[in-house]
Amino acid sequence: MKRATYYSCVAQMQDHWPIKKALTLSDVDITHPFLTLSRQQVENHIVLHMTTEQQEHLRAQGQVDFNARDDDTGEMYVMKLKWRGCYYNLIGKWGRVVRGKGLDVGQEIKIRWENGCLHFSVPQQQIVAVPPIRMVAAPVVQDHWPIKKILTLSDVDTNHPFLPLPRRLVEDHILVHWTPQQQEQLRKEEHVNVNARDYDTGEDYIMKFKWRGNYYNLIGKWGTIIRQKGLGVGKEIRLRWANECLFFSVPQERYVATASGMDNWPIKKALTLSDVDTNHPFLTLPGKAVEDHILFYWSQQAREQLRNDHQMNINARDDDNGDAYLMKLRWRGSYYNLIGKWGKIIRGKKLQVGMEIKLRWDNGCLFFSVPQL
Repeated sequence: MKRATYYSCVAQMQDHWPIKKALTLSDVDITHPFLTLSRQQVENHIVLHMTTEQQEHLRAQGQVDFNARDDDTGEMYVMKLKWRGCYYNLIGKWGRVVRGKGLDVGQEIKIRWENGCLHFSVPQQQIVAVPPIRMVAAPVVQDHWPIKKILTLSDVDTNHPFLPLPRRLVEDHILVHWTPQQQEQLRKEEHVNVNARDYDTGEDYIMKFKWRGNYYNLIGKWGTIIRQKGLGVGKEIRLRWANECLFFSVPQERYVATASGMDNWPIKKALTLSDVDTNHPFLTLPGKAVEDHILFYWSQQAREQLRNDHQMNINARDDDNGDAYLMKLRWRGSYYNLIGKWGKIIRGKKLQVGMEIKLRWDNGCLFFSVPQL
C-alpha cells in the first residue's frame, strides 16, 4: 500500500473555524506561554488573508503583530505570530488568555482570521468537561503499544543520537501517567530522567525526555540502543508507559518499506507562503515523506553523506516541460529543504500559494510536477 503525503487547503467562510486544536501541556504552561500552531494551517488560513505589508514583515522579521479577539467574551488583545520554521507560535498575551479562561490540557481552541483580526474561541462546555488536574488515561495492558513510529534517517544517526516523538502522543500516553511533580519538573527544567526497558531483551537504561516545543526527544542511551539493536531506516519502534517505566520494542520482522510506482506521485503538497518566496527560495518537505519516498532509494553511502554534510546535490527534472536542474536537498532535522534552482522554478512556472506540487524519486532523479489548472 502506498503512502502519500498530501496537504489540502479548505476555503474559509465567515462562520467557519478552519483551525481547531486540542490544547497540550506546553500550550497551557504559563511559565513559558505560547500556543503552537501547524505551519500549514497558519499559512493557508491566516497568513494568506493578511495584508501584503503584514506578510512582508513576517517574512523579513520572522514575526508580526496583529489584533486578536476572544469571541467568547469580546475581549481584544494585541498578539504576535512568530515563525519557528515548521510551525508558528502565538505569543504576546497568551499567558493572560490561559489564566483568564482557565485553559487546561484537552480543551479545544478554534481559530479563524476575519476582517484583519484573529478570532479565537474555547467553547464553555469544553471547559466544564475537562478535569482540572489530570486527564483520565485508559489503563495500559501488557500487549498494548499506543505509540508506534517508523524510524527515519535522523532517528538512527549515531553522531547525533535522539529519538523525536510527537508531542501529542507523548502527552496523551506518557506524561498523563506521571505525577503532578514530574510534569511540573518537565515544564520548568524542560527535561526529566526516566527508567526505560528494552522489551525485546530485558535490558534497562536511564534515559531522558527533553521537551523541544512541538515534540519531545528521547536521549541518553539512544545511541547505544541504535548500535546494539542494529536499528535502520524503515524499522518500527513501539513504546508504552507502565509501572513508572518506558518500555520500547523493535520487532525484527517489521523492516518494511513500500515502493512507489514509476507513474505514482507519493509526495503531494499545497504550496505555502514560504515555499513561493523568491527572496528566500526553498521548498519545505516533511521529513517522513522525504525519508520514506526519496532517501529510501538512495545508497547507504549517499545517506551517510547526507547525515554528515546535512545536504546533498541531486539531479531534478520538471516533468511538465522536461527541464533538468542540479539542486540540493538540505536536512533540517524534522523536515528537508529543496534549494538551488528553486527560485528560478518559482519564477519560471509562476508558482503561487495553494498550487499543488507533486514529487517522486525515479532512476536517481527527483521528478516534480505542478499541474496547471
